[in-house]
Amino acid sequence: MNGKDPRKADIKRETSETKITLALDLDSVGGERNTGVAFLDHMLDHLAKHGRLALTISATGDTHIDDHHTVEDVAICLGDAFRKTLGEKRGIARYGDASVPMEDALAQVAIDFSGRPALVFNVKFPSRKIGTFDAELIREFCNAMANHAGCNLHVNVPYGINSHHIAEAIFKAMGRAICTAVATDGGDEVPSTKGVL
Repeated sequence: MNGKDPRKADIKRETSETKITLALDLDSVGGERNTGVAFLDHMLDHLAKHGRLALTISATGDTHIDDHHTVEDVAICLGDAFRKTLGEKRGIARYGDASVPMEDALAQVAIDFSGRPALVFNVKFPSRKIGTFDAELIREFCNAMANHAGCNLHVNVPYGINSHHIAEAIFKAMGRAICTAVATDGGDEVPSTKGVL
């Protein structure tokens, strides 16, 4: 994108396990999240709010088995949407980082829309479950999004005693980091000495 084109994407994904539609607009705010996984909706609300994104997601999945497929496939769609909206990445900051406290927990997230996927996830959840949600799915979400967005995503939580607070701090920090990374300066340069990302 060159900073003048609309930075929007509509993504559809249908498998034997999930059916998802997702709309992302990097230059607007709002939208609704209805994934069928209430805790994921809650986290995506934070991501969209603090990322200053318009994000609308509708998903149905085999949640009668567990939430894994829905969480992973929503993240795949979100990653695909970032890749599509950013295009050649002309004029974007490319990098973003944020440190966000949530009561007892602190999350530090750094992101680089480099075109190369990588996840570093240094997080320990004190409990296996957050309500009925498997805490390990937070990592699965981050991994799938990073792979499909083609970004480096580093998530560090140096301390925290409440798993809900840890997860919430992660998604808020991820939103803030994304907001910084996708911001444009009105220019048309690709933010790389290689001239391409």
